[in-house]
Amino acid sequence: MVLHYYTDMEGAGYDNKFCQTVQLHEDVNEVENQVINLYPELTYEIFEGFGGAVTEAAGYVYSLMNEEQKKQVIETYFSSDNMNYRLVRIPMDSCDFCLEPYEAMSNPEDAELQSFTFERTQRYIMPMLEDIRKIAGDELKLMLTPWSPPKFMKTNGCRQQGGKLKPEYRKMWAKYICRYIKEFADRGYHVQRISLQNEPKAVQTWDSCLFSAEDEKLFLKDFMYPAMAAHGFEDIEVFIWDHNKERLYERVRDTIDDSTEHMVTGAAFHWYSGDHFESLELVKKLYPYMKLIMSESCLEYRVFDEKNIENITSKLCHEMIGDLQHGMCAFYDWNLLLDEKGGPNYVGNYCHAPFLYDTKTGELKPQKTQKQYYHFTHHIVPGSVRIASTKYTEQVDAVAYRTPEDKIVVILLNKSQQPLPVNFRIQGMAGEILLLGKSLATCMIEGYRG
Repeated sequence: MVLHYYTDMEGAGYDNKFCQTVQLHEDVNEVENQVINLYPELTYEIFEGFGGAVTEAAGYVYSLMNEEQKKQVIETYFSSDNMNYRLVRIPMDSCDFCLEPYEAMSNPEDAELQSFTFERTQRYIMPMLEDIRKIAGDELKLMLTPWSPPKFMKTNGCRQQGGKLKPEYRKMWAKYICRYIKEFADRGYHVQRISLQNEPKAVQTWDSCLFSAEDEKLFLKDFMYPAMAAHGFEDIEVFIWDHNKERLYERVRDTIDDSTEHMVTGAAFHWYSGDHFESLELVKKLYPYMKLIMSESCLEYRVFDEKNIENITSKLCHEMIGDLQHGMCAFYDWNLLLDEKGGPNYVGNYCHAPFLYDTKTGELKPQKTQKQYYHFTHHIVPGSVRIASTKYTEQVDAVAYRTPEDKIVVILLNKSQQPLPVNFRIQGMAGEILLLGKSLATCMIEGYRG
C-alpha cells in the first residue's frame, strides 16, 4: 500500500502545498507510539456530500461579477476535479442574507395561493442555480428551508423577532411550503430534502419563528406530512430541528415517537453553540436510522474578529472533523459567496464566506476556508463510508473514510504549534509522516483490498 500525504503549510504562514509519498511496510517492529490506527473492516454511515447555500445575497453578488469570475466560483465549488459540491440549501422567502425582507404571498384570504409569486427567487437565486446545474448536472440536490411564515400567519404580525405560527394558518403554511417545492420541481430541480423551520428556538432581528418540539411535531404530523402526501412529495426527506447542537438530542427525543418516526428522515444542526459532538453520538445510538446533517456553518463577524478571521478558520476544520467522526452524513456551508463586507445582509449580520467579491474594486478573493474545505470535499466523495480509527493524542483531530474506489482517506488537523509524528497502522502495515504544526492534511492510501 502507498500513502500520499498532502498539506497546506498555513500554520507557518505559507500558501505552499507540501506533498509526500510513503510506501507502507509490514509492521514487523509492532510500532506502539504516535499511532493512528485504521480499521477499514469496521464501517459506519455513508457520506452523501458537501454543499453550501445560495441565498439572495449570494445570488446578488454573483450578478455583479463578470463571466470569468462567475465561472471561477461555480467550477471551484461544483466541478468534480475541484471541491465537488453536490448539495445546495435555499431559503424559502427571505432570510437575513437578503437585500430586504420578502415573501411569496401576503394575502390572508388567498387560501388557494393564487397570488403566490416565485419572482423574487427568480431574480437572483435562480440565475446562480442555473449555472450550478450546468456543472453539477443531475447530481445536484436541493434542500429548502423557511426562516419565517408570511407575517399575516404569525402571532407577532411580522417576519422578524420570533413570534409563532398561528394555529389557524398551519394548513395554509404547509400548502405554501409544498408550493415552493413544486416551483423548483417544475423547473427540473431535484428537491431532496426540506427542514421545517430554521433555528426554531431563536428570536432574531431578522426572519425567525418559534417552534417548540410539541409545535414542530404537531405541524409535521397533522399538516406538513399530509400536505406532502397530497402533492406526491412523500419521497422528499424531512429534517427537524435545524438549530444548534446543544439541544439536538432533546429535540429528536421530544419529536420522534411511533406516530412520527416514519415521517422524519433526520435532524439538521448548526455549529454556533460549541462542539457538542456527543449530541450526535446520543442521537445515533438511540435513533440509528436518523440522518444527521450540518445545514449551516460560518464565521460570524459579530462573534469572530473580522481582521483576524484568517487565523481562526481552523475552528471550522475542527468542527467538520468532529461532526464527521460522530455521525454527520452531509454538510452545507452557509453563503457560497458574499461581498467585501460579508453581506449584503439587511440587518447587518455580516459573515465570512469562502469567496468574497469586492464590489468597489471588482476583485474576486478566494479565502483560506475555501482551500481548507477542499481537503474534505475533494477527497471524501459521495458514497464514501466512514471507517473506525483511533489516535494517540488530543492535539490531532482525525477522521477516516473508504471511498467507492477502495481508497482510504484520512483528514488530519494538528492543533499544536509543533510538528507531530504520525505512525499509520492498517491491516498489518505501517508508515510514518510528520504532521506540520497548525496544519490541515489529507492522507490517501492506495492499494487497500477489502
